[in-house]
Amino acid sequence: MLERVRYEGAHPTLERADEAVQRVLAALGRQLVGDERVDLAARLPVEAALVLTAQVPTVTPLTGWEFVKDLAQRTDSTPAATRWNVGAVLSVVSQLAGPELLDRIINQLPSGYALLFGRAELHQPRRKTASS
Repeated sequence: MLERVRYEGAHPTLERADEAVQRVLAALGRQLVGDERVDLAARLPVEAALVLTAQVPTVTPLTGWEFVKDLAQRTDSTPAATRWNVGAVLSVVSQLAGPELLDRIINQLPSGYALLFGRAELHQPRRKTASS
């Protein structure tokens, strides 16, 4: 996993990739709950799964953009650099998760996460009701 994140994120060393993995998975662990959290942890390497599951989920989930901004503030980084690291880590996580689990994860989270996982953000058209 680290080698793939190092490549995807263009990190010069495995240590820098590991730092990105730990930070992003800790942040994701604060967002995911339930079966999706357990199933994702089962598909990650043990060290990564421990980082994900060591986090207490937040009461109010963040949108994708809020997730990036929050992580940037926590790590004293810029939103652009944080977005880059998030994309590198979550693209590898999406490969490990597989399409079915990834769909469930994205459906559980607020808007904006599909893009972070490297997918298009598709919105369901709103249905018109009698009062609209």
